[in-house]
Amino acid sequence: RKNTKRVPSFRKLLRTSKIKLDNKLKNKQYKQQSAAKKYRKEQKKLREAVRDALSRKPFPLEEYKKKKVAEKHEEEEEEQALPLDMMDEDDLKLMEDLAQKASFLTRDLSSNEPAHVKKRKHESVIDKYEKVPRRMQTEPEKELIHLLPIKDKSGIIPQTMEKPVLSVAQDEEEDTEEMEEAEGFPTEPLPVLSPEEMAAQRRQKLQERKMHIAALASAILSEPDSSIKKLKELRAMLMEQDPNVAVIVRKLVMVSLMEIFKDIVPSYKIRPLTEAEKATKVKKETQKLREFEEGLVSQYKFYLENLEQTIKDWKQRKLKKSNVISLKAYKGLAEIAVKCLCELLVALPHFNFHNNIIVLIVPLMNDASKMISELCCEAVRRLFKQDKLGYASLGVVKVISGLVRGRNYDVRPEVLKVFLHLRIKEVELQKDAEDIAPKKKFMTYKEKRKNLSRMQRKWRKAEEKLERELLEAEASESKEKKLKLHTETLNIVFVTYFRILKKAQKSPLLPAVLEGLAKFAHLINVEFFDDLVIVLHSLIASGGLSYRESLHCVLSAFHILSGQGDVLNIDPMKFYTHLYKTLFSLHAGRSNDDVEIVLQCLDIMFAKRRKQVSQQRALAFLKRLSTLALHVLPNSSVGILATNRIFMQMFPRMDLLLDNESQGSGVYLPELDEPEHCNAQNTALWELHLLQRHYHPTVRTFAAHLSVGAPAEGSAALPLDLSQRPATELFEAYSVRGMTFNPPVAAVTARRKDTFPPTDAFLDEELNKQLQQHSAATAGHQPLDFARHLKESAQS
Repeated sequence: RKNTKRVPSFRKLLRTSKIKLDNKLKNKQYKQQSAAKKYRKEQKKLREAVRDALSRKPFPLEEYKKKKVAEKHEEEEEEQALPLDMMDEDDLKLMEDLAQKASFLTRDLSSNEPAHVKKRKHESVIDKYEKVPRRMQTEPEKELIHLLPIKDKSGIIPQTMEKPVLSVAQDEEEDTEEMEEAEGFPTEPLPVLSPEEMAAQRRQKLQERKMHIAALASAILSEPDSSIKKLKELRAMLMEQDPNVAVIVRKLVMVSLMEIFKDIVPSYKIRPLTEAEKATKVKKETQKLREFEEGLVSQYKFYLENLEQTIKDWKQRKLKKSNVISLKAYKGLAEIAVKCLCELLVALPHFNFHNNIIVLIVPLMNDASKMISELCCEAVRRLFKQDKLGYASLGVVKVISGLVRGRNYDVRPEVLKVFLHLRIKEVELQKDAEDIAPKKKFMTYKEKRKNLSRMQRKWRKAEEKLERELLEAEASESKEKKLKLHTETLNIVFVTYFRILKKAQKSPLLPAVLEGLAKFAHLINVEFFDDLVIVLHSLIASGGLSYRESLHCVLSAFHILSGQGDVLNIDPMKFYTHLYKTLFSLHAGRSNDDVEIVLQCLDIMFAKRRKQVSQQRALAFLKRLSTLALHVLPNSSVGILATNRIFMQMFPRMDLLLDNESQGSGVYLPELDEPEHCNAQNTALWELHLLQRHYHPTVRTFAAHLSVGAPAEGSAALPLDLSQRPATELFEAYSVRGMTFNPPVAAVTARRKDTFPPTDAFLDEELNKQLQQHSAATAGHQPLDFARHLKESAQS
C-alpha cells in the first residue's frame, strides 16, 4: 500500500497549535532518548563480548562438535548394535534404504543450515562463520530542526537541519576506560590504628552524634510547628550505619524521640481530614496547623513501626543483611524500645495508635525475660491507676483476656495480678427508681406559643440555655459513660476469672484469680453468688490449695456474703472453721504478708457480722489469736492485739478469759479445730502476761491495755494514735520490711576515757589500796587438779 502522507506545508504548520507542536516534540525527544539508551546498552554488551573474545583463544567450533557427536555415535553403536548374523535379510535391506533416503539421520544437528542443502567438500569453518549474516545495530533517529522554508517557482520548499547530539556512548567508553585504569593501579592500604587511637576516634564520633541529636531536639522543641523535617531527620538516625557507634546512637535517638513526642503531642486525638475538608480553602494558620498535625502523626507512626521492628527482630533472632549490629547488642536495643513503648503507653493514652501500643505491650507481659515482663506489667499498673474515665483500661483488659484464652491459661500470674490495680469502685448493678423515671423535658415551641406570652417565652429560652450549660458543667453524661465502661471492663475480668475457675483449677493462675475475686466480690451480680460460694468451698475442701490461697477463698466468700449476699440463706460456718484451723499455719518469719489477709478476714467475719457470731466462736478465736501473737513479728503482734481489742469491746463477756476460775463444764482443748466445741471459756489469756515483757514497746502497751479489759477511758486507755487506727494500718505502720524499727531505738552514748567512774570519788585512799591488793591476790588462779577432786568426792 502506497504511503499517502505528505510533508506538511508551511501554512499548515503555522495553523497547527503550539500545544500540538510541543506534544510532538516531546514524543520525538522521548523516542530519541529511548533509542539512544537502547543503543548504548547494545554497544556496552558488544564491547564486553569483544573483550571476552580477545581474552580467549579461538577454535573451530563446528569441527569440535562434529568430533564429539561422532565419538558419541560410535560408542552408542558399539553398545547397542546387534550382530548382522542375528538380523533377517529383509531388515538389513530396509535399513540400507533408509540410510540412503533419510537425510536427517546423517545431518549435523548443531549446524544452522537447511536439511536439503548439499554439503560442500572444501568449505572451511571460517568461511561458514563469515557467511552468517550479522545483525547491525540500529542507529538512533536524528533530530531535525525546522528552518524557514524557501519559496521557489515550483512552490514552497521546507528546510531542515540536523541537531548536533552529544555522543553519550563515547562518554561511557571514556568512563569505563578510566575505571579500568583506576582498577589497574594498586589501592593504597588504610592506615592501621592502635586501640587507643580507635577509642579516641570512637569517642569523637559519638560526641558529634550527641551534639547533632541535642541540636535537632532543641530545635524541634522550640518550634514544633515548623520542625517536621528536623523530626524526620532525627528519626532517620535510627538507621545509623557506623558499626562503632550504631548501638549507642540508636538508643539515644529512641529515648530522645520518646521525650520529644511526650512534649509536642497535643492533648487530643488527630483524625484524618475528609476529601471535602481538604478541598475547602482555609486560613494560613489553619493550613499550617493541619500540615503540622499530619506530619506529626506520620512521624509518630514511623517511630512506633521502628520500635516494633526492633523488638520483632530480637524476638525472632533475625538480622538484616545490611545491619551493622550484632545479635547480642539487639537485646539492649529491644529493652530500650520496650521502655519507650511503656512510657508512651502511660503518657499518651489519648493520642493516636494507643491501641496498637497496647497490642504490642500486653504479649510482652508474658515474656520469658523477667526484666521485660516486669517493665510491661508496671506500665499497665500505672495506666490503670491514672485512667479516670476507663477507655484505656477497657482496651488493655480486652487484650489481656484474649491473651490468657489464646495461650490456654499458660501465662504468668503477674499478667492477671494487674487487674487488682483497676480503679473500679462502682458499676451499673441495678437502676434506682429515680434513674428509671423519665427526665424533665423542655417545652416544645407549640406549648410555649399556647401557654406563654412573648416576654415569658424569652425568659424561658434564657433559663433553658442556662440549664443546659449547668448540665454540661456537671458532666452527668461523662459519669454515665464512665459507669458503662467500668461495667464492661469488670464483666470481661469476671469472665476471665470464671473461665479459670471452671477449666484450669490446678493452674498457677488460681491465687491471682482468688485475690481478684476477693477484691471485686462486692461488685458481682447476685445471680452468681450461690454458685461462687459452692465453688470456693469445693476448692478449700479439695485440699490442693496453699494456706495463702485458702485465705483468699475465705476472704472472697465473706466479701460476697457481706454485701448483697445478706439476702442469701448460706451458712458460712465451714469458712470460720477453716480460718480457725489455718491460723497456726501462718509464716512467722520475714515474709509475714499473709497476716494482713488474716486481719482483713477477721474484720469482715466478726466486725461486720457480729450479730451472726456466737460467743463461743468469738472466745475461741480470741484465745487462738493471743497464742499466735507470741510467735510472729512485732508488726503482726500489734495487728493481732488490735483485733483482740475490737473483740473485747464488741462482744459481751469477753472478760471471762481474764479470770483464772473456769466458767462451766469441760476442759479447754487447744488442738481441736472446731471453735464451737473447744471449750475456750474454761481457759485464761496467760499470753498477755508474757506479752507485757515483749521487746517492742507498742506490743507491751497493747498487752497492758488488754490485761485490764481494754477500757475506752481512764489511765489504762490507749493513746489516740493507736486506738483510732485499724489493725491493717497498724500492721503496715510497724512493719520491719525496710530493716527499720518503729519507734527508733535510742542511741547509746559512748563513755569518755578521761572520766573516772563515780564510785572512785567516794572511796577512801586506804580502802582503795586494800581493794586493789585483794583484787591482785585473787587474780592469780591455781591450776585445777581434776583427779584430786574426783578422789575426794569418791572418798566422801
